Amino acid sequence: MRIACSLGSLLSVKQVLQCTEMLSETKTDSVWIPETWGMENFSMLGAVASKLKNQKIGSSIINIYSRSPSTISMGAATIDSLSGGRLILGLGTSSIPIVEDFHGGVFENPVQRMRECVEIIRLSLTKKQINYSGKIFNLKNFTLLIEPNRECVPIYLAAINQKMVNLTWEVADGVIFYLRPIEEMKRTISKMQSQKKIDVTCQIITCVSENSEEAVKRAKKTIAFYISVGKIYREFLKKNGFEKDTNNIFEEFKKSGFKSNHELVTDSMMKSLCIAGTPNESKLQLQKFRDAGIDLPIIQFNPIGDAIESFSLLKKTFFGE
Repeated sequence: MRIACSLGSLLSVKQVLQCTEMLSETKTDSVWIPETWGMENFSMLGAVASKLKNQKIGSSIINIYSRSPSTISMGAATIDSLSGGRLILGLGTSSIPIVEDFHGGVFENPVQRMRECVEIIRLSLTKKQINYSGKIFNLKNFTLLIEPNRECVPIYLAAINQKMVNLTWEVADGVIFYLRPIEEMKRTISKMQSQKKIDVTCQIITCVSENSEEAVKRAKKTIAFYISVGKIYREFLKKNGFEKDTNNIFEEFKKSGFKSNHELVTDSMMKSLCIAGTPNESKLQLQKFRDAGIDLPIIQFNPIGDAIESFSLLKKTFFGE
């Protein structure tokens, strides 16, 4: 069965490349690299591709507000050529703080912007001259100077709210879910896949340790972080079964920061959102995501203690020796 790995924000550039090399001999489907406000995604994808033999590489995610569609097309064509046609282009809208506070942009019309970005990127990779007139973007006489490795790079969209989910099933090759309650995700996948089949992935916060309590604590800290700083995740979780839990975590964050708010992450939230425990416990927990309809679980590595030693255990658990 297919399984993938996400390496990113909690690691240094050197550690990402070390972990990538460790996966190169495995049957890992793909290695996904996130982008927040640290490592630049296309640079890292090129470096990661050079360390892998056959595995695909995925961006999770390229922010469609901080780059123009043409720039994304150029990056995708370059990385797909460097990797010999192994790129999965993951796109997302990111969040208001990142787009407006970190990049100085304006976060508006996310669904329309995504629609036009996907259209422009697909047109660009055909290497035909583009004259495009949209509600947001207008391009004149744009043609890629390089010959793309493929005319059709698979595009996956990160989707949270229903309008973006609908657009994803309309225009994309796959979806990237994250921090989505498992029962809600199961219902959504069943409903959407009955209309049209696409590749369903979910990036799963994963913490593996021989000490189960240690793994659970690390996972709770990651969940608490996203609930505290990510309004879109906070609001979605509140609407889907975790209103009290989410409010408690956020209120504690406003009082004392990240000092203790992870202690308010409940067991039910843990079971619904992540994988955490010993190797045997973690392997059993993975099955519930497959049962929910996830075609490609993406194991998001959260290091515990020494990053490389921690990754060795995670690799052995999910990807083999």
